[in-house]
Amino acid sequence: MGVSQQSPDDRELMKLVEGYFLSSDNAVLLAFRVAKSQASSWPVAGRRQRLTTKPRILTLTAKRSTTTQKFKVKLQVLKQSANNELQGFDNLKSQAVAPPQWTMRSLDDRNRLVTCILKLCKENLGRLPKIVNLDVVEMALWAQANAKALPIDGPVQPALQGTAEDEKSSGVNVEREMVSKAEEDDMEALLGTYVLGIDEAEAFSERLKRELTALEAANVHAILESEPLVEEVLQQLDAATTSVEDMDEWLGIFNVKLTHMREDIESIESRNNRLEMQAQNNSALVEELNKLLERLRVPSEYANLLTTGAFEEAAMPANVEACDWLTQALRGLEPPFLDPVYANMRAVRDKRAELEKLKATFVRRASDFLKTYFSKLVDFMISDKSYFSQKGQLKRPDHADLRFKCRSYARMLQHLKNLDKNSLGPLRKAYCSSLNLLLRREAREFANELRASTKVTRSSGAWSLEGSGGGSLGGSGSDTSNVSEAYAKMLRIFIPLLVDESSFFASFMCFEVLPLVPPGTSGETADEDEDDISPLDEDGADLKPAQQNPVELEALNQSLQDLLVGIEEDFYAVVDWAYKIDPLRCISMMGVTERYLSSHKADAAGFFVDEANLQIEKHDRSIRQIGVLSYIQRFAYLAQRMESLIQGNSREVVDSAYRKLVETMFAVLERIAQVDPKHQDVLLLENYAAFQNCMFDLANVVPTLGLYYQQASEAYEQACTRYVNTVINYQYEKLFQFSQRVENLLYTILPEEVPFQMNFSKAEMRKTVNGSLKGVEKALRDMYKRMQKHLTSEELLPSLWEKCKEDFLDKYESLEALIVKCYPKESLSPSSAEMKELLKNV
Repeated sequence: MGVSQQSPDDRELMKLVEGYFLSSDNAVLLAFRVAKSQASSWPVAGRRQRLTTKPRILTLTAKRSTTTQKFKVKLQVLKQSANNELQGFDNLKSQAVAPPQWTMRSLDDRNRLVTCILKLCKENLGRLPKIVNLDVVEMALWAQANAKALPIDGPVQPALQGTAEDEKSSGVNVEREMVSKAEEDDMEALLGTYVLGIDEAEAFSERLKRELTALEAANVHAILESEPLVEEVLQQLDAATTSVEDMDEWLGIFNVKLTHMREDIESIESRNNRLEMQAQNNSALVEELNKLLERLRVPSEYANLLTTGAFEEAAMPANVEACDWLTQALRGLEPPFLDPVYANMRAVRDKRAELEKLKATFVRRASDFLKTYFSKLVDFMISDKSYFSQKGQLKRPDHADLRFKCRSYARMLQHLKNLDKNSLGPLRKAYCSSLNLLLRREAREFANELRASTKVTRSSGAWSLEGSGGGSLGGSGSDTSNVSEAYAKMLRIFIPLLVDESSFFASFMCFEVLPLVPPGTSGETADEDEDDISPLDEDGADLKPAQQNPVELEALNQSLQDLLVGIEEDFYAVVDWAYKIDPLRCISMMGVTERYLSSHKADAAGFFVDEANLQIEKHDRSIRQIGVLSYIQRFAYLAQRMESLIQGNSREVVDSAYRKLVETMFAVLERIAQVDPKHQDVLLLENYAAFQNCMFDLANVVPTLGLYYQQASEAYEQACTRYVNTVINYQYEKLFQFSQRVENLLYTILPEEVPFQMNFSKAEMRKTVNGSLKGVEKALRDMYKRMQKHLTSEELLPSLWEKCKEDFLDKYESLEALIVKCYPKESLSPSSAEMKELLKNV
């Protein structure tokens, strides 16, 4: 291989590059024109990208370091523009792009570059880099043959070596650096192992030339023969490449379409979800509106009955049904039965106004009818003489037919009260006025016939206590006992009648008071079906008042005065008649009156106790009840009134009533508590505590109440203990069950043997204790909150919580003692002292 010389283009390139680096400290060692191509990549499966080349200038520069006096060598890339200006790149170290490939113009350019780099590495780094895919021997031979072409001379020689060396020394140095003595010996030894079978080098050379010529000829022949195949393969590859590129383009188009389709599907799904939600909301709204419309609809048959319907007895069931509907409809348009959001709707307001109009119309029509009906009914009875006593015949007044006819309109009266309470006032006055006429006529006719039918001898008009015998009460000494009998008969007939009429009136006219006559103890004329007209609540159910309503009671007393006004005149007439017959007979008549009243007072007292018991037993229903039962406080009020009235008299009778009432109260309380076992103890302790609070003062002065106070106190303590244990076990049942099981085990074995029993090992103990006491502060607060939630009487909470803390600490200290006794090396955390401090903060 001959010596490589630089061409004019290379020299011009060198000057151009040196001019570019003239303003820097870099010295240009070599410059080459190269072709840059990017490394192959495979972005699409099965298709290799085509390589594109770009002209570039590869430059090797050196710069002396100011600190180490060594050289910093850089391999830089330049780009030559159309006007011969150079532009530098510094992306050889960039990791963001694939490494480029550099194609030299000739093999000499490559060898010059590699040889120069190797020399610089040896001199500056003291070692040669590892070279792959290059023949080191070939490089050494090339360097020896082209030593003069290497960039040792020139302006950078002092910077590279410090002193000038001639070309020969440089060449020897390159050869020596390229192949060391040891490597040369190894090569000779390697060549010596081969037996070439030749003795002369020239003959061997000739042989090689011939073989090389034959090989080249064979290669040329093979190439010429395979050219059509190669062309066909290339054409197929081009066709395949075109198909792959088309496929890639189609796939790209499909990918875009699929992306758009996915977005459309998502949009459709979103709209569909909104539409489904809207459809569901619309369905729910339509359903709700249909329900509202159904509630707002006024059935035509009810509207006709309320506005123009007849009030004959046969039509009463239909009228009552219409009243039921109207009451429910009006209540259905009020909270909480109607959602507040509907209250201000125009349709609701209009419908409410329409119902109010229907109500006013019906109340007015019904009131007018009943006023007229009561008057006509009484007028009919007064005009019929068969209803009254006649000459020679005393007739007991009989109002059974009157009450039967009135009872037909009892339910309508109750509905009138529910619709408009003020409507009953005029009706009550009308009824009292009409019935008063009938009662006075009956009493007058009965008294007249009673006087006429009583055969007595009138005594002398003058009488005195002065007489010779002293035993005569009258001048004639005639028997006038028939007068007293007549008076007593009138009492027996009319007093029960008036009581029954008063009781019927109170019930018929819907007064919210306790019954005036106990069931089964009314007078002889009492109606057995009186319970059929008991008051109704708004739902149409029978309503029995639990206690007297003072306002209603006052209104009832006023109405009874209107009902009975003037009847006393007929009793006075009988007394006057008796006085005229025998003045002293008035004394016996007074005794008759007192005996009659005293006997009925006793009956009333017995009735009162029975009625009170009945009211208490009404609380015994199979539903859960909470808080203090109403009869507890009512009994306390009753006991205070009774004690203030009797003033120490009738002690045995009152104590008997106390015993009967309190025993009933306690029995009913226990039965009510059993309905809800979960909250049984809470109900018991709250009610027993309320009983003690209400009866504290009376229990100190009334021995009978003191005994029941003590009984309530014991029951309260028992309920408190059970409830506190329930609250503690809710949080720490496993912990204290373990303690109980250990205590039971100690009855049969020694304490030191406990850890060796099944389910009582130290690990089991730690698991139970740690699991139960995890988050102990929160658990204690939860215990307090749970107790606070259960109790409706806040004043009981402090004392009950103190008892809970005491019982819990007792259990906890017992557990701690057991652990110390049975597990000597173990301890509770927190300790009982620490637990006590924690409880103080809750």
